[in-house]
Amino acid sequence: MENIEEFDVIVVGGGPSGSTLAALVAQQDHSVLVLEKESFPRYQIGESLLPSTVHGICRLTGAADELAKAGFPLKRGGTFRWGANPEPWQFTFSVSSKMAGPTSTAYQVERSKFDKILLDNARRVGARVQEQCAVLDVIEDGDRVTGVRYTDADGVERRAMAKFVVDASGNKSRLYNRVGGKREYSEFFRSLALFGYFEGGKRMPEPSRFNILCVAFESGWFWYIPLSDTLTSVGAVVRREMAEKVQGDPEKALQSLIAECPMISDYLSPAERVTEGDYGQIRVRKDYSYHQTEFWRPGMMLVGDAACFVDPVFSSGVHLATYSGLLAARSINSVLAGQVKEEAAMQEFEARYRREYSVFYEFLVSFYEMHRDENSYFWQAKKLTNTAYPELESFVNLVGGVSSGESAFTSAEALAERMHSHSQEFSDAVGKMADGSDGGWGDMLNSSVVRESMAEGSRVQMHALLGEDAEQELPLFAGGLIPSPDGLSWVHAPTE
Repeated sequence: MENIEEFDVIVVGGGPSGSTLAALVAQQDHSVLVLEKESFPRYQIGESLLPSTVHGICRLTGAADELAKAGFPLKRGGTFRWGANPEPWQFTFSVSSKMAGPTSTAYQVERSKFDKILLDNARRVGARVQEQCAVLDVIEDGDRVTGVRYTDADGVERRAMAKFVVDASGNKSRLYNRVGGKREYSEFFRSLALFGYFEGGKRMPEPSRFNILCVAFESGWFWYIPLSDTLTSVGAVVRREMAEKVQGDPEKALQSLIAECPMISDYLSPAERVTEGDYGQIRVRKDYSYHQTEFWRPGMMLVGDAACFVDPVFSSGVHLATYSGLLAARSINSVLAGQVKEEAAMQEFEARYRREYSVFYEFLVSFYEMHRDENSYFWQAKKLTNTAYPELESFVNLVGGVSSGESAFTSAEALAERMHSHSQEFSDAVGKMADGSDGGWGDMLNSSVVRESMAEGSRVQMHALLGEDAEQELPLFAGGLIPSPDGLSWVHAPTE
């Protein structure tokens, strides 16, 4: 007779979103099962982090100290050859008073090592982790998801039951459509990425040695991420309609794109491409900007790339993954503790997650808008005026009723006008910074898209560092919830 085990939470996928959620729920003495189809360490892309992940969320999960011991390169900011100014410009996290001192850095990480540290940490704090277990489908009881069917490491089909099932299985999830709704792809960010790894590439001078370098060129843009003193992740992002540039021999395709971009070509002039092991393959990823129109249903939630992803130019992927894991953990902990009704907790999770996604989406639209190359199809296609209103209407529907204050909008036309205004504000600030004008840094930090993209990460960092001494937050939405003093659940805001 089959032994059906029962848990408080089943997490499908052991990447950053799943391991974050598992750790934060297990810390509250709830029973957690993580089912991961692969065996860690395993290869993954998305190697550049933001400070809020390192000093905020990983501090809450208990993984921060292990990350500090791992020897990952310290990332102090980013360097860009992007925009109207022909010279590279850069930002540092330390210019923000909210990220001053030791919290003004992040890491460039080999994801195989980073993800294993996070998953091992979830084990350490009490989650049961089973690798080489492929989840086949969810189990339902009426409208509610109550468990999963999966095959174990021996290929035996099993069932497990839980109060909540969380899909954290990434962009190739088999389960995401079980919450309902559909996955909508962004036309604005509908691109292809072709990437590989190189040994011996050049480094920028200190203190920018391990910055992420992003370089725009006629056909798109490159990322150049130093993963060690000698190993570099290099990728080209091109418009999907330019797929012929990445077809055929991937080696020739990547080298041809590198030759189009003088700065990247120069940085790689002494380098050799890695041709063996996990880093020996040239890979292609496509259609990587999307969102699911539903994020939850009774008993089930989507986190990380199973729910949404947006263009990687500002290293937002792991941030959104771990942040969604934190939000989902707060909601689950609150419900399991009987503090908040399930619907209210899930609505808070979805509203905050959609808001953070929308903040980075708008930031990236502004980032693309400020680069002018009238001769390039890639850059012309990125102009908001050339983007059909249906996409903006879809975006309004995505975040409708979520944003407030200056982020409020009621139509695609109003959204387009606001995005143009924010893009120009950001572009002007970058121009001042790049040419050395006084106030450039302050203007950039005070620009709407930068200020909003840093806000929530800063709040999470302060909560992680100060704990119960952190200033009590206000609800982000009318009638919404606020984080508990320890940051691990939701509570109702006090009424005056």
